[in-house]
Amino acid sequence: VQLQASGGGLVQAGDSLRLSCAASGRTLSTYGMGWFRQAPGKEREFVTAISWSGGTTYYSDSVKGRFTISRDNAKDTVYLQMDSLKPEDTAVYYCAIEASRYGVGRGPFDSWGQGTQVTVSS
Repeated sequence: VQLQASGGGLVQAGDSLRLSCAASGRTLSTYGMGWFRQAPGKEREFVTAISWSGGTTYYSDSVKGRFTISRDNAKDTVYLQMDSLKPEDTAVYYCAIEASRYGVGRGPFDSWGQGTQVTVSS
């Protein structure tokens, strides 16, 4: 499977962005999905995840209340709505797909897409 994240950009603190993740080679609609990010000089960290049905979501404490993960299985796309962005949200954002079908979003994740850069200026 090839995952492609898109929608990143350069914004100011307090602005919003919506990232999208699409796939080729495997439908996303029956897999839990996650978003991760990696800032320069730091390890990749978990941001959020969603079950295959969309009924369960998980967020890291650093983004809870500001970011929203969602999915449109009819469009085979997963979204990350990022509001109230902060400079510390600056990173390359990656989407990932769970290894097994019908997962609830807790992993493990076995495929990672090309990331999209998000830069938040102060």
